[in-house]
Amino acid sequence: MILEPLSPGPERELPGELLTELTALYASNRDFHALSGEFPDPDDIRPEQVAAALAEDSADPSAEVLLARSEGRLVGLAITLGHHPDPADPDPWIGLLMVDASAHRQGHGRRLAALVEDRFRASGRAAVRLAVLENNPGALAFWTALGYEVIDHRKDRQLGRPCAVLRKEL
Repeated sequence: MILEPLSPGPERELPGELLTELTALYASNRDFHALSGEFPDPDDIRPEQVAAALAEDSADPSAEVLLARSEGRLVGLAITLGHHPDPADPDPWIGLLMVDASAHRQGHGRRLAALVEDRFRASGRAAVRLAVLENNPGALAFWTALGYEVIDHRKDRQLGRPCAVLRKEL
């Protein structure tokens, strides 16, 4: 698996072919988007919505969007945040880790998570955090199997959804 950094934002338009790939990736995860409520219709995710979501997610200067490719195919993406908006929170965050639904249960998510952890470890970070929607027990099981521990329960900053906050020592 190869990680490819991406720098979307209001000043940079995504190439059409890449936006098509990203839209297919997002659309393949219909069940997650139905739980998250981030798209108005999880059965009709459009390229302009994906471009806007990526621009918003990467607006923070410490954010990084990483595309995961396997054998040239886009199989996933991770969006990380080097610094949480809360100054009392010293850890970087994984804001989103998504694998193409047709490639679930093939180890891509584990490999992608490990590569993200390796990047944080290499930059001297001691731990990483993430939030899992309370209504997504499958995601909670995935992350706890990777060694993440629940350290808090609170609402997310964006939409006020109930979440479990997890942390893993690196």
